[in-house]
Amino acid sequence: MSGYTEVDATNDVPPVLAPDGPVLAPERSRRKRRRDEHSSNRKIGLKSKLVIYLVLAPVAILFVAPFAWLISASVQSIGTIFHTPPTWIPDNPTLSGYKAFLNVGKLSGAQRSQGHGDWRWFANSAFVALTITVLQTFFNALCAYAFAKRKFPGRDAIFVLFLATMMVPGIVLVIPNYLIIQHIPFVGDNNWLGTGGHGLLDSYWGLILPGVVSAFGIFLLRQYMMSIPSDLLDAARIDGASEFRIFWSVVLPLCTPALAATAIFTFQGAWEDFFWPLLVMSNPDHYTAPVGLALFVVQNRTSWNLLFAGSVIATLPMILVFIVFQRQFVQGIALTGVKG
Repeated sequence: MSGYTEVDATNDVPPVLAPDGPVLAPERSRRKRRRDEHSSNRKIGLKSKLVIYLVLAPVAILFVAPFAWLISASVQSIGTIFHTPPTWIPDNPTLSGYKAFLNVGKLSGAQRSQGHGDWRWFANSAFVALTITVLQTFFNALCAYAFAKRKFPGRDAIFVLFLATMMVPGIVLVIPNYLIIQHIPFVGDNNWLGTGGHGLLDSYWGLILPGVVSAFGIFLLRQYMMSIPSDLLDAARIDGASEFRIFWSVVLPLCTPALAATAIFTFQGAWEDFFWPLLVMSNPDHYTAPVGLALFVVQNRTSWNLLFAGSVIATLPMILVFIVFQRQFVQGIALTGVKG
């Protein structure tokens, strides 16, 4: 033997070439094609984004313009509000409309006679809306946990009944809710039969109790909780955690996006509610912001600067809530729509 093995000429083993040899040429061409495709896709993506922005920008301006003009008009004098063309940036902005509306600061006699607005309207709305939001979010989460992670007879049938209530128009429930609030036993001078008094009418709890549970909120949270692994809950049970501890310490922290979404919906509905507070409340000190603003328009038909100032104050909480919780709101809606 000659000490080495000759390679058969017919063998298909490729020769070992230098790094710049023809073996790497196909790889370089593939990389080039990928770069070209990526560059082309990027150009297409930029074009599509540009088209989207060109379409959405005018729509955004269209929707934002009324509120921007409202803010501008609220700091203008009554003589310049309705100028043509409208004044977007006032030359001499003033807070007299806000002071007159809230009855604060040094006001003239005419301003005091016109300024029937009161900061208590907004305090009442804040208290009622926050209380409804906290209670409804908590009770909705409790019901959703039972429907999603607990097994009991008739669970699915009861859940279907809850969903069926979403098809009932809210206006149909106004009279039953009113009668229930009026005839609660031993409340508001009522006897044990629920008669003889006014119950919870003209009280904050009369506004709060009908809104402590929502079928839509239960549905939203239940769909999200369905995606939580049951093994995680079983591990907590093995460690000795009670059902409420599992709900509070394990399930709720995992449902933060869905809880934020339901809380925003609830706060918005409670803050903007007009018809139910108008029926229940009779004491002006208990009016909420929507009811107070409506009566303010009746009493001050020409005091547009005061009305615009009150409208801005009533709108700002909703904008601030959405800005602060926007990410959790979008994430909760997106994840709830694809889970369960």
